[in-house]
Parts: sequence; structure tokens; C-alpha cells
Amino acid sequence: MDKLPSLNARDVLKILNKTEFYEVSQRGGHLKLRDGKGHTVIVPIHSNKDIPKGTLLSIIRQAGLAREEFLRIYYEK
Repeated sequence: MDKLPSLNARDVLKILNKTEFYEVSQRGGHLKLRDGKGHTVIVPIHSNKDIPKGTLLSIIRQAGLAREEFLRIYYEK
């Protein structure tokens, strides 16, 4: 299993947008996204800091994605 790279909120949002997530609302430093399948994901957008690994794993789980699928989308150019 590949290691998760260090990602900031901008990188995570790009990946989620490729999987058809769209912005629903924002409250402070947290952005709520949803997809057509009913998955809801909250992404912390605190300046340009990297998202902690545990939080990133939680985001991947909330999105209903497999870790490998998330990484494949990230490494696609």
C-alpha cells in the first residue's frame, strides 16, 4: 500500500472535484462538500498547512473512496 503524500486543502479539493463533489457551504475554516451519492465531506481549509494524515484518511473514508483510488486520482495528470 502506497504512503499518503502530504497534501494541503487545495490538493484535496482538486481530487474531490474530479470525483464529482461540489461545494455546499462553508463555515469558518471548514468547507462542506457533497456528491450525488449522498456522501458528505468536511475539509479544513486553514491557510496553506498540510492536512494531518488521520484527517486525510477520514476525508477519504467520508468520500466513500478507496485509498488506492484516491491516490490514483492524485497521481493522474
